[in-house]
Amino acid sequence: MTQSSALEQIQRQIMWNRLLSVVEEQAQTLIRTAFSTSVREAGDLSAGVFDLKGRMLAQAVTGTPGHVNAMAASVGSFLARYPVEMMEEGDVFVTNDPWTGTGHMHDFTVVSPTFRDGCPVALFASTSHVVDVGGRGFGADARQVYEEGLRIPIMPLARRGKMNESLLEIVRANVREPVQVEGDLYSLAACNETGSRRLLDMMVEFGLESIDPLADAIIENSRQAMLEEIRALPFGTYKNAMRIDGFDRPIDLVATMTIGEEGIDVDFTGTSPVSNYGINVPLTYTQAYASFGVRCVIGGAVPNNAGSLAPVRVSAPLGSILNAPPPCAVTARHIIGQMLPDVVLGCLYQAKPDAVPAEGTSCLWIITLLGGHGVAEDAAGAGGQPFTISMFHAGGTGARPGKDGLNATAFPSGVRNTPVEINETVAPILIWRKEYRTDSGGPGTYRGGTGQVMEIAHADGAPFAVSSMFDRVDHPPRGRGGGKNGACGRVRLASGAVLRGKGRQTVPAGDRLILEMPGGGGLGEPLSREAQRVVEDVRNGMVSPEAAERDYGLVVRADGSWEPSAARRSGAS
Repeated sequence: MTQSSALEQIQRQIMWNRLLSVVEEQAQTLIRTAFSTSVREAGDLSAGVFDLKGRMLAQAVTGTPGHVNAMAASVGSFLARYPVEMMEEGDVFVTNDPWTGTGHMHDFTVVSPTFRDGCPVALFASTSHVVDVGGRGFGADARQVYEEGLRIPIMPLARRGKMNESLLEIVRANVREPVQVEGDLYSLAACNETGSRRLLDMMVEFGLESIDPLADAIIENSRQAMLEEIRALPFGTYKNAMRIDGFDRPIDLVATMTIGEEGIDVDFTGTSPVSNYGINVPLTYTQAYASFGVRCVIGGAVPNNAGSLAPVRVSAPLGSILNAPPPCAVTARHIIGQMLPDVVLGCLYQAKPDAVPAEGTSCLWIITLLGGHGVAEDAAGAGGQPFTISMFHAGGTGARPGKDGLNATAFPSGVRNTPVEINETVAPILIWRKEYRTDSGGPGTYRGGTGQVMEIAHADGAPFAVSSMFDRVDHPPRGRGGGKNGACGRVRLASGAVLRGKGRQTVPAGDRLILEMPGGGGLGEPLSREAQRVVEDVRNGMVSPEAAERDYGLVVRADGSWEPSAARRSGAS
């Protein structure tokens, strides 16, 4: 290697690191200026920089795989509608179309061009989840996309720096929380502008007239690095299937993974057909989470961009629930889509068993609550204060090789739980209980992550509605390698009634909603778990004394002393 080429590589690495700081500042601007708690508190967003061909060069660390990887594909749709030659300084483009965006209409994606000395040099894109888009609201009840709210095709949000007031007026007239939604559109435009300014500063500092040479190097280096990781795997074809709850019937997710010289192909042929309800998944969202499942094990150190995404190819038959065409309802597409990393990991477990965790809760338990006239079935008159709120919470993740699963942690989405205090401030609700759910983590040498229990009521005792979008109620997260399943979830009222896992339902006046979230599956034989770790679990309330004896073969007393049961002694021998 010559001295000049070595210096060029060092300079490219410095510019790459600078590019990461640019997109991270872009994302942080979105968080600081967002109106919706799902963005501001939970981090349900994405931000990235693209070249003029629509190739993603870098993404912010802050963000979800569903947003980031789907956004990476969506920029191409923007360019097909508005080529770079048609763009001017100050232009901002927007859509929430599920099939050209990130899979459902509650996500707005915004794309903005960056100009230097009058010439376009890059594109910035960002996505955030908004609290409401009208229609039936955030839930799985709709039968067609037309019922799900306001669908905006790719169009200008701003032209030459002037906001599209006609579009904003239409949005305000069709959503339940107009201030929040309009504010989030402004925050998306603002974060892209921040990214543009920082990129221009970088180009001036490094004397760049164009980022094209840097883009080509980033993408090719990432592609080659990903292929090297893939080529280290045993080539072959691996299959896995998972059954989950669905809405009115169980859903089978079936994957065939082929690992070869030129990459990994994941084919979902055999998966259940589209649903009559709003749990269908557009292909972009399927590709986003399936490819993320691969990246969890393969090429984790390789930057996530167009180069590293290219060797992982994902397909699903048109008309399956993972490639749902219009006018299928798709609002709750996350329920199915966020299961896909576990399906893909089940394939990879056959190729690389020492690197794959057990199954977890996977899909977020998003608690959408609504109040006001016409919302709850037994609400009289105005029905109390109108409100809409979505709270992001999670069950346990699957046990990991060498480690327990994570408790009440969102995987694969990576969003944060929204704080109780924030939710109680922005909506008339009281959260009476939020605690770990004992015995929910699947037993194993490494225990599955523990779920959580939440108990929620209306602050004024009025009736309210819950739009249930929960899974793993009937079909638990499965353990691996001798580990046991995690606990199924449960949705009920304090009065004793059991609610469905999906669909809008009423919480009567004075009653409370109780959610018991699933735990992750265990990994390895439970009788092989270290005794001291079981004792600690009992002391911390993660495992009951009864379960310690039943599942782990340990009799744990109230004073912390313990002794092995006959089953554990025989297992040890």
